[in-house]
Amino acid sequence: MARYTLRQLSYFVAVAETGTIAAAADELRVSPTAVAAAVRELERIFRTQLTVRRKAHGVSLTPAGSYLFSHAVRLLRDAEELELNASSGGQELSGPLVVGCYLTVAATILPVLLEGFSVNHPKVQLDFVEGTQDEMQERLFAGELDLAVVYDMDLRPGLGSVLLYEVAAYVLLPDGHRLAGQEQVTLAALAEDPMILLDAPPSSHHTMSLFEDAGVQPRIRYRTTDFELTRSLVGRGAGYSVLVQRPAVDASYEGRQVVARPIVPAVKPIAVRMIWPEAIRLTDRARTMVNYAASAVPNTLRPRPL
Repeated sequence: MARYTLRQLSYFVAVAETGTIAAAADELRVSPTAVAAAVRELERIFRTQLTVRRKAHGVSLTPAGSYLFSHAVRLLRDAEELELNASSGGQELSGPLVVGCYLTVAATILPVLLEGFSVNHPKVQLDFVEGTQDEMQERLFAGELDLAVVYDMDLRPGLGSVLLYEVAAYVLLPDGHRLAGQEQVTLAALAEDPMILLDAPPSSHHTMSLFEDAGVQPRIRYRTTDFELTRSLVGRGAGYSVLVQRPAVDASYEGRQVVARPIVPAVKPIAVRMIWPEAIRLTDRARTMVNYAASAVPNTLRPRPL
């Protein structure tokens, strides 16, 4: 039988994550003496040094400490899962599930996931977080999110994923624009027009790469990180934009008509994926969400023809 306790492991994990005994004690709401004693007892049980403590530099992990940390995190997660689901014999999902979503796809995907999953699994406390692509990945690896929905661009190593759907960028024009009557639009034809750039990486990186591939230098008039503001400015005639997500209605917040046209030559579609850290075993809740998203999103969010 194991001689260590879950409490000792939780104290050790808190030290590893906060970097000091004092900070771990504050987080756990116990005394620093209790935290230090738990770490010393683990070192005695495992017969190896787990941490190196330096004044003014906090606590760092030894190789053995790093090994224990990765396994302890998984063990504590499994223990929490057991406590949450044992009463139902594992037949009914319960507990928290936090899904992150890249800003510009959130309005399209999150309502589908929240409504459908909650109906089927009412005891799961489902919540969401919006942010940039980098923020979503950082919070995944920090353990603040279970899953995230992002574009398949600029993704870090160590991520598992499932494809939700693919969509190609298009040109958004004001109603009455000289090119609005054309079935397709080249980027070269817009070279002298003012552009509204949705300046939210990786969307902006992708947009600029399209112009670079076409040998066109866009005349950027305004930059914004807000998807709907981009569409409203286009609706006002301030310029055109290149976007990926397309709402169900071709009108701005103000009700002004906008016109979506495909780009020629055809551009490569972008994949939208649900991602998670490969090093962390998914909870039953998270795995069920992955399976639900992979089946529900493609059937619900078929890209509208341009």
